[in-house]
Formats: sequence, structure tokens, C-alpha cells
Amino acid sequence: MSPALTFVTPPPGLAPLTDFTLNTVDGADGLYSLQAVPNPSTRLYVLDASVYLPDYTPYISSEQSDALSLTAPTDALVLVVVNPGEGSTTVNLMAPIVVNAATGMCAQVILEGQDWPLRAELNTAA
Repeated sequence: MSPALTFVTPPPGLAPLTDFTLNTVDGADGLYSLQAVPNPSTRLYVLDASVYLPDYTPYISSEQSDALSLTAPTDALVLVVVNPGEGSTTVNLMAPIVVNAATGMCAQVILEGQDWPLRAELNTAA
């Protein structure tokens, strides 16, 4: 299954793209390839924060929730962008992608006033 996701505004650096598919990566529960439609060569790797980062609790503002028609925290799927590197892999905790799990509407939100790192080292031993 490859759910369709539609960003309310293009993700930073990917304008004008707003339509993507979320594809599972075989053998890696909670790891996905977020591929642009109709250009699948444009893609990001993202992690389901609930699987890999159980202590990650970003605050999503009312304005951000309203833009995605979220009425409860359980309505949201929180994904973080993966940045593979030679020595380690990092994830962007300052700008998660928040998805309305029921509708597929999503946004990459900036967590202003919160102390989450832009490049947090991913501990895959968990």
C-alpha cells in the first residue's frame, strides 16, 4: 500500500510539488520513502516518530492543527526527515511532517520556541 499524501504547501526546497506517496521500505518497520508524484526520483526518507523516537513529543500549534483538520493527537502521524551521513544518520526534529492519518493532508511544520535539534543523531539500537 502506498498512501497518497498532499502537502498544504510545498515542502521546503521541493516547490511546486505537493503530491507524494508514502511507501514502506521492506525490512525496516516505520521507515518510508516519500516520493513525489509524478516524479518518483524526487524523494525523501522519513521515519515514523512513534516507532523510532518514543520520547519525541513536539507541540503542534492550534493553527497548524487546524490547517490539517486535526481534532485529537491520535489523528496525526508524525514523520521526521532522515539525513543519512557517512558516520551517522540524523533526523530533523525541528521540522516534522505532520500527517492527518484519515485524509492524507500534511505539512512540514516548524516547531518555533521548542528546543528540538535540526540534526539529532539517530540511535538505531532502540
